[in-house]
Amino acid sequence: MQTTPTSSTSPATKNRLILFILWLLFYASLTLFVPPLLDDADSVHAEVAREMLQRNDWVTLYANGIRYLEKAPILYWSMALSFKLFGVNTAAARLPIALTVLALALILEGFARRAFSARAGLYAGLMLLSSFGIFIFTRILLPDADVCLWLTLALYFYWLTESGPTQQAHRQADASPTLCWLFATCCALNVLTKGLIGIVFPILIVLAHLILTRRSLPAVIKRIRQLHPISSIIVFLLIAAPWHVLIAQANPTQGHPGALTFSHRHWSVPLPTDGNVHGWLWFYFVNEQLLRYLNLRVPRDYDTVPLLLFWGLILVWLMPWSAFLYRALASVPWRKALRPLVSIRTLTPAESTRLLLALWAVIPVLFFSLSTRQEYYVLPALPGMILLIAAWLNDEATEAESFTVPAPLVRSGQRISTVLLVLGSLAALTAGFFLLHSHAPTPGTDLASLLKQNPGDYALSFGHFLDLNAQAMGAFRNPLLLTAIALFTGPLANWLLRRNYQPHAANLCLAASTFAFLLAAHLGLQIFSPVLSSRQLATAIESELKPSDLIVIHGEYEAASTLGFYLHRSDLHILDGRSSNLWYGSFFPDAPPIFEDALSLKIKWLEPRRIFLWQDLSQPVPTLPGKIHFIAQSGGKEILSNQPNPY
Repeated sequence: MQTTPTSSTSPATKNRLILFILWLLFYASLTLFVPPLLDDADSVHAEVAREMLQRNDWVTLYANGIRYLEKAPILYWSMALSFKLFGVNTAAARLPIALTVLALALILEGFARRAFSARAGLYAGLMLLSSFGIFIFTRILLPDADVCLWLTLALYFYWLTESGPTQQAHRQADASPTLCWLFATCCALNVLTKGLIGIVFPILIVLAHLILTRRSLPAVIKRIRQLHPISSIIVFLLIAAPWHVLIAQANPTQGHPGALTFSHRHWSVPLPTDGNVHGWLWFYFVNEQLLRYLNLRVPRDYDTVPLLLFWGLILVWLMPWSAFLYRALASVPWRKALRPLVSIRTLTPAESTRLLLALWAVIPVLFFSLSTRQEYYVLPALPGMILLIAAWLNDEATEAESFTVPAPLVRSGQRISTVLLVLGSLAALTAGFFLLHSHAPTPGTDLASLLKQNPGDYALSFGHFLDLNAQAMGAFRNPLLLTAIALFTGPLANWLLRRNYQPHAANLCLAASTFAFLLAAHLGLQIFSPVLSSRQLATAIESELKPSDLIVIHGEYEAASTLGFYLHRSDLHILDGRSSNLWYGSFFPDAPPIFEDALSLKIKWLEPRRIFLWQDLSQPVPTLPGKIHFIAQSGGKEILSNQPNPY
């Protein structure tokens, strides 16, 4: 482990400037404004923040006027504050997560620079910003980037108690109380971001690290006492407890909802009925966290990513840097750390640091491997992997520059570059094949009409992209061309430079091609967005919409949630879609009567007020009395009305 001398101020400043410019280009410019927010989680979360500001209720979350009790508040607080400062719009919704990515990149740079070198700091920041997983899952308003930030900060503060210029002294004496309180603060903020995993992950990682580095239970207990546990718990509770107390008081149990029972070797979870519903405490902690982990959550309206796919996607979220992941994990002193307790050998500071990073990389993945999971649940582990890879790349570059013989790291890097070149060439050929064998659709063609739907794949966050076929690929000619260029030239330059014993330059070329691929991904998402968003339909009716008009979504609220956000409406009615995010809150006595059935909609259809019906083209249009007027169509969806367009 290397410490940062005074002369490293200039490299640190240079690193931060490079990372800031890249962040500005890829996370804080056009990507804030386009594409529009997507249906489902993206616009649902933005709408929750909008209603928080509209209601001036910063305790209980609401979506479409109904209690939305399953999420922690920090993401919504940050978006609501952004709306208050910059207005309710797409860019303001995305700005808080963009700032989270910037903070995460700068913290990883500082962590790697202090633990290894300034060059490792640059690598860590570049890998974070160019990570496909970080980029694509910050195109959706999810709290997982915030989870990464708080976990990274917490483990950084813990590492500072274990490491630094006076590392040996730190290991033998009480840790800095300020660092311990900062650790507790980050844990509390993480709990306010995504529930109990905010405290489970850092505690599991720290405990595992203490056990493997202290080697005996008395030594572990002694070190825990040196970390100021009592005052840290007080700090944690002062930050985390108030919101939990307030929301529990604001959302008590209503009526007689029943209790969790176990019979015939199966758990039975009570379903709510109108006016009989558990309060926030049961729903949030028992149903949404414990029962969800055990795959017993109600309603059973979610899917889980297969385990092998969950693991395999790690390689995608970190590509191309995941090619170095095995070598980075192999540099961790696993055997030395797992020696019997009678061993007198202890880990060096550098080995202890790598062990901490490895535990950080592994524990979140193992945690979700034992439960239901979505593909983005792996994100909290990515910063640990990135730091390990950055350390290995730095060691490889140092070995090449020192002309050490033999040079095992350089040789490994050269072999990896060959694999990357082969894979990149195959991927580039695939992109080129679609580019040569597809034709641009005629102007005005709805992309949805070219797709082949695969509803079974929509459990994945971007499962709709699996609807793409050779015919639809013609709409993506520019992203395909950029992808082919990036996936071939980057690995080729990487291979040539590593063969010439210049791994540092090779890494920079690899990073440049990865950013080019991210640009292609963004262009592709923008082209595909009409299929994933109802923004164009909202624009089509916005000018003629009156406050008294009724908007009805045929299906779940999430299928057209962009209508609520962009039209600033929190009173959308739902036909045959009392499920998903609105389901549980709809049983509270004060829930608005927004759920329609075939009969109630028929009655409303004959009213003098205008009704707009959102309809997926794959669904049959409900039987309605009187005339049905077509208003607009986009992305495989349409708007119908009981009255013609007055213009």
